[in-house]
Amino acid sequence: MGKQCENMEFEGVYVQHEDLEIEFLLEAIYRLSGFDFRQYNRSSISRRIHNRMNINGIETITGLLEKVIHEKDFLEQMINDFSINVTEMFRNPSFFKAFRKEVVPILREYPEIRIWHAGCATGEEVFSMAILLEEEGLKDKTVIYATDMNEQVLEKASIGAFPIQKMQAYTKNYMLAGGNYAFSEYYKADHQYAYFHPSILENIIFAQHNLVTDQSFNEFHVIICRNVLIYFTPELQDQVQHLFYESLSPLGFLGLGDKETLRFSQVMENYQEIVGNERIYQRVR
Repeated sequence: MGKQCENMEFEGVYVQHEDLEIEFLLEAIYRLSGFDFRQYNRSSISRRIHNRMNINGIETITGLLEKVIHEKDFLEQMINDFSINVTEMFRNPSFFKAFRKEVVPILREYPEIRIWHAGCATGEEVFSMAILLEEEGLKDKTVIYATDMNEQVLEKASIGAFPIQKMQAYTKNYMLAGGNYAFSEYYKADHQYAYFHPSILENIIFAQHNLVTDQSFNEFHVIICRNVLIYFTPELQDQVQHLFYESLSPLGFLGLGDKETLRFSQVMENYQEIVGNERIYQRVR
């Protein structure tokens, strides 16, 4: 029993030390780069830290901290590690199908449409929305602002080239999302990549924006931010929800990921659910 208590005591001290090391690491990254990960979900951050330690053969988080402080390239690597780049075209197809059915008819009445894809990563969902709007005859009067904190992924997104081996899954998603044509009509392919037609890119503006530290930059009719907020603490989620609320036009629409909700946010009373199970909301106040 005494040995077990000693082990539990040691584990508790180890966890405290690791938490302290992570705090120092995130503080250093913030001071050196301006990228603020201090309110990101700690379990997610910890996984990414330990993955980088394994890749580089570094035994302690303090060892990471030393490299972050003294090696600019390593600092950039850590920032990339913490960036959220998991995405796919027409991800969760039922969301896009519901958007097509419930939101598009309202957007038809607008003389112009501004859409913000926040945390767009490599751009797959941005291209999905552009294709949907083209099929619905709305692309020419729409500007899509695609933003992410990571400049490297934005550069990839702006090229519009995606691995060819993913096209089969993306085609299935497209059809389930209510696609009207053969998905292959939207791209040309070689043995490595599918290159989407430049016309799809015409009304997309890619720009760096950090949801944690940057402010609103326009008024939007639609804001899409899916599967990003789950990596934030509840306090940071609420901060970002205030940013979205301030950025939405009256009666504007907000689309979140299937594991995200407005239910516990201070701004919830200003919205109504349009398609609750798909996390599509409309600002009503």
